[in-house]
This record gives sequence, structure tokens and C-alpha cells, in this order.
Amino acid sequence: MSSSQGDGGGPSQAAPEGNTRDLFDNPIQSSATCSTPEAQVSPALDEVSPSSTSSFEMLDMESVPPPYQEVQPHWFFCRRVDDSTSWHPFSREDSDKLENASNMVRDKEEDVVVAVEGERYDVRVRERKLYAVYWDQAPAEVRRCTWFYKGDKDTRFLPYSEEFSKSLEEAYMIAVTLDEWKRKLDFPTGETVILHNPKLIMHYQPIGMQDEWVSSPSEQTRPCTVKRGVENISVEIPEGEPEKVDHLVFMVHGIGPACDLRFRSIIQCVNDFRSASLSLLASHYKRSQQDGHVGRVEFLPVNWHSALHGDATGVDEDIQRITLPSISRLRHFTNDTLLDLFFYNSPTYCQTIVDTVASEINRLHALFKQRHPEFDGAVSVVGHSLGSLILFDLLTNQRNGSKAREGVPSGEPSSLNSDTLEQTLARLGLQQYLGTLRAENVDMESLALCQDSDLRDLGIPLGPRKKLLNYIKKKWLPEDCKTAAGLLTLESVPPHVSSDGNQSSGLPEQQPLFHREPSITSAVDYEYFDVGIGQSNGGIAKGQVSIDYPQLAFYPQTFFAFGSPIGMFLTVRGLKRIDPNYSFPTCKSFYNIYHPYDPVAYRIEPMIVSEVDLEPMLIPHHKGRKRMHLELKDSLTRMSMDLKNNVLGSLRTAWQSFTRLPAAALPPVEEGETTTDTNPQEDHVSADTAAARREDKCTGFWTKMLEWPMALHKHYLKGKPGQS
Repeated sequence: MSSSQGDGGGPSQAAPEGNTRDLFDNPIQSSATCSTPEAQVSPALDEVSPSSTSSFEMLDMESVPPPYQEVQPHWFFCRRVDDSTSWHPFSREDSDKLENASNMVRDKEEDVVVAVEGERYDVRVRERKLYAVYWDQAPAEVRRCTWFYKGDKDTRFLPYSEEFSKSLEEAYMIAVTLDEWKRKLDFPTGETVILHNPKLIMHYQPIGMQDEWVSSPSEQTRPCTVKRGVENISVEIPEGEPEKVDHLVFMVHGIGPACDLRFRSIIQCVNDFRSASLSLLASHYKRSQQDGHVGRVEFLPVNWHSALHGDATGVDEDIQRITLPSISRLRHFTNDTLLDLFFYNSPTYCQTIVDTVASEINRLHALFKQRHPEFDGAVSVVGHSLGSLILFDLLTNQRNGSKAREGVPSGEPSSLNSDTLEQTLARLGLQQYLGTLRAENVDMESLALCQDSDLRDLGIPLGPRKKLLNYIKKKWLPEDCKTAAGLLTLESVPPHVSSDGNQSSGLPEQQPLFHREPSITSAVDYEYFDVGIGQSNGGIAKGQVSIDYPQLAFYPQTFFAFGSPIGMFLTVRGLKRIDPNYSFPTCKSFYNIYHPYDPVAYRIEPMIVSEVDLEPMLIPHHKGRKRMHLELKDSLTRMSMDLKNNVLGSLRTAWQSFTRLPAAALPPVEEGETTTDTNPQEDHVSADTAAARREDKCTGFWTKMLEWPMALHKHYLKGKPGQS
């Protein structure tokens, strides 16, 4: 039965006509005044009739009715996805907090705000609205629910409005107190609720509210089942989330507004990660969670697509003007999704994307710290698809705390070391070369720019040159570059074999080891990348968009890349190899996680260790079973082998049955012999020989059958014998 649904998703709900007590004090009413289907089908329903109520009144008629007890409310919130509406219960902990706040707000004029769902949402109790804290989302309706209904087409019980539930509760209280049932409660909308007994209450709708396509009277009179209290309906009330948060994770989406094959938003997908982590805590760390040793993991979405395609950039209008009108849906999908890859390679829109991601992460981090001042756990970042590349470029352009405090831009020598050239040479025991360096006006800053060939031209021997270069590398390179470079030296670079067979350094002779002229059009520190990645021909900066990368307000502990094209983009930019000692300036760990059938995922470890073919590590399933694609592969393999064996076995059996002689048949008689001269022993040997010949003939037949495709291939594709 279809019901007329208002904003709250319930039937048309209005207060009953007249006083509820008067309805039950006057049980006999005229059926002409009722416009419900029940009144038209059975006018004598209000009377005590065994024929009309026999199927209803068999339930607990002889038991003593329990005394009236006030219904226990539970709070629900409405979730709208596209055109569908569904009601979901709060956890018992959140519901109790809302109930207590509701009792408090009755005596106050101002509204009360209650944080629910792990403090990701705020409920304004008087307004009955649910507001998201960390992201933009339309307010959702909140209800204090006591009565529920379920129609024929409904899959779950839906809550009535609070006023409608209050009317039903008053009627129920009177019926229980007076022990008078089989009563009818009419509403101005023409709807009728009949209380047959405490366990059977039905809700009927007028004819005009039925679907037009139903034809039979039996379908038109199907009522809604009414239940009192959340404990009497089948609904799963979620467990409350632990208040303690051990880890905070920011998740950056990829191209387009949809994040999975079901075209769900980043908010919905992040909710799945949160639910999965909570279920793992309950199944694997239940005791530690109960003892307070383990908290939960909080996942927060980072949305940059709406900022890129919003009114501020106007890029959608510009693209729409040049878009062809044909195949409009496909072109709209391309403009809204695939073009994000090209936008990221544009200096203008790449700056917008990176600024949006960094500012949104910093905003969410500050807001989370404000709402959780006791949080002292780790923070990680997750990027999916293009989002992983955005985070990779952002993290490679971060500066560590020492440079951020001093305001020294990346790539410039540190001024913290105040040693003079004379003090430096004295510390290294190379005072005899002070005059040589001063003769060329070499100070500490210019010494840091010298390379091995420059010192050799000054006449400094190999040993002192190595001491000077090693000291400069340790003392004068920025701290983040030293961390990233992993103490890059000439010996750490693979030797290059020249055409004449002599080995030389992997760096070109004319290429400086620690310095390269920066690009005059780039705000990105290319020198930093050149040293950090360990490349001499541009490193990771080759082909990278020239923008100004903002700084994050925290140091991420781990960077997770899901289905990431980082390896492909680095290769397209011209990067051949990544130094195994390279690390992000402010991030300790990096994991590249992908599904083997993901079409946009690429590996990164072959670029780091190119000499060894390393197999990727298989992440075990938390339930101990194989992954779905591996189980499917094994199942299909077993099915194909079983099918092959069964088919060949059946064909072989059928052929043997077809070629086998009858059991009573006698062996063939040779010419010149009679049947009377044969020996039974010889007959037995002769029968075995014939059976063996038939088996060989059968085997040869099936061998030819299986080899005929190869014969056809040789005959038609490679030419006949005697032909070229």
C-alpha cells in the first residue's frame, strides 16, 4: 500500500477529530461519517463482532492486560540520497544525550546543541535539525520517535511525526487503562487507526490516497502495521563510537565528484571506511577497546572538486561554450570527470587544486583540534587516484620545522652555521689551503657552490677536496635536503660505463653535484628535488607544473596512495629512477596500495629498485580468507578443470561403449579352422588382444581430434608442402 508521504517520510499525519477520550467513551459511531476503506468494506467493524475480529482477538485475549507504562523514545535522523529518504536511529548513547537535552530545553528559551556521531554532527534540539560540522551538507530532520508504521511496499518501519505519535500514545493509554479495545481513531485527513489489542494496531488510508494502478478492493484496503516503541520493530541500533581518537586520517578524492562505481560522494565513501574500522575494532580489539587502551580512527573527507568547478573559477561555463551538443551525457561526464587530469597539468588550475587541498586539510585539522583538545595521536593522509598525485606533489614540497621557523626558503644554504672559512679549515686541519682559497676570493658561501673539479683546478689534492666536500654536504645543505638525499655522494651514484670502456661517475662532468641553476619561471624548488630524488637530469621536477606549494600545519605520519597513478606521472615527467634513500621532508612512511585489476593504478617500487624484480606484497584479509578476485579465479580454474575432465571422460566412455563388441560374440575364426578346434585359453587371449586393439584405435582417434586445429594452422598459414 502506498502512503501519502510528507516531508518526514510518513503518512499524512494530523491530530484526531475531537477529544481522544470522547472517542473511547462512545464506542458506537455511525459508519456514514467514516471515509476510510475499512468503513466501506466492513461497516460493522466498530461493533463487537466475532466474525470481524476473530482473527485479531485470538492474541492474548485471556491474559490479564499489563498496566500502562510510558513508551521509551528513541531519536532518529532522516537521510536523503538523491530522491530516496530513509530514517536511521542514533546510537543509544547519542539518543540518551538528545533525550536529556530535550527535557532541559523545555524550560529554556535558547536552543541546546548536542554533538553526536563522534562529534561530526551537531543537533539543535529545539529546531530538530542535524548539521554537519566538517563539510557542507543540507540540514537533516531529527525526530523523537515512539510510534512506527510499515506498509506493504516498505522494507522497514518508519517513524510517525511527534504530534501524531503523541495522539496515538494518548489513545493507547486510555485503551490500556480502561481495558477497552476494538476502537477507531479518525483523523481529519480521512485516515483511521484501529486499536484491536495491544499487539495489533492497524492504520488505514482513504481511497483517494491509494495508488491509481491498484484495482482489486483487497489491494486497496491493505493497512499499515503500527508498532509502539523501538524495541518492537526490527531495526539495528548502532553501537556508540569510542570518545578517544587515536588516529586522524584525511582522505582526498580523485577525478570527478563520484568516488566509486556506485557514483557515491566522498562523504559516503569515507563513512564506509569509518564503519569498517569500527567493526574491526569490535572484532579484533574488543578487550583493548573496553579497557580504554585503544581508541578509534577518525576519517575526514577533503573535497576539492566543488571548488574547481564552482562559480569562482567559471571553468564549467567556459568549457560548456565549446562543448558539442551531440552525445550530451557522455560529454558532460567527460567535462565533469576526465578533464580534471588536464586541469591539474595547467598552472592556473593546478594552483587552485593544490591550494584548496592544503587549505581544506589545515581547516579540518584546526577544527578537529578545537573539538578534541585532548587529541595527541598521529595524523595521516590518504589519496585516491588523482588525489594521491596531489598529495605526493604537496608532500615533496614541504619544509621541515627548522626552515619554517627561520623563514629560509627551500634550496638556500642555511645561515645557522656561523663558522668562517678560517675556522672551518682549522677544524678540518687544512689551514695550509687558506691562502689558496682567499687568493680566489672564496668564502663559505662560494665554497658551498664549488664542485670537485673547481677545487682540483685550484691545486687542492684529492684527500683535502673530499674532506671539504663532505663537510659542506653535512653542514651547509638544508636539513630537509639531507634527509631526502640520504647523504648523496659520488660513490652512491651508479657508475656509468663510457664507450671506451672506462668507468666514470654517474653524474656528468659538467653537472654540479649540489647546485643547479634554478628555473627562472618556477616557484618550485627544483634543486631540492634534484638532490632529494638523486637524479642529475632534472629529477622529479622535470615536467612538473610550476606553482607555489602551500605548507601543511602538521607533519603527516603516513601517506597512503590508493589506486595511484604516481608512477605513471613521474615517468611521463621524465623521471627514470628514484633514490632509494629519498624520503618526504615531513612524512615518515609511504604505502602504494592498489587492486591488481585497477586500470589507473601503477607501481612505484621498480623506479626505486630497478635491478631486482620485486613481487608486490599481498595484503591479508581481516577475516582470514582470500580476496574476492583470488577466490573467483580459483573457483573458475577448478570449474574449468572439472568440466574438462568430465567431458573427456564422458566422451571416452561413450566411444568405448559404442565400439565394444557384445559379450556373447565369439572371436573371429581364421580361414581353414573350425570352431570345434579352438582352445578356451586361446579364445581368452584373442579377446584381450582385440580389446587392446580397439583401445589403441580409440586413443588414436581422439589424438587426431585434438590435433586437427594445429594441422589446419600448418596447412593454411604456413603453406602446403612444396610451396614457398
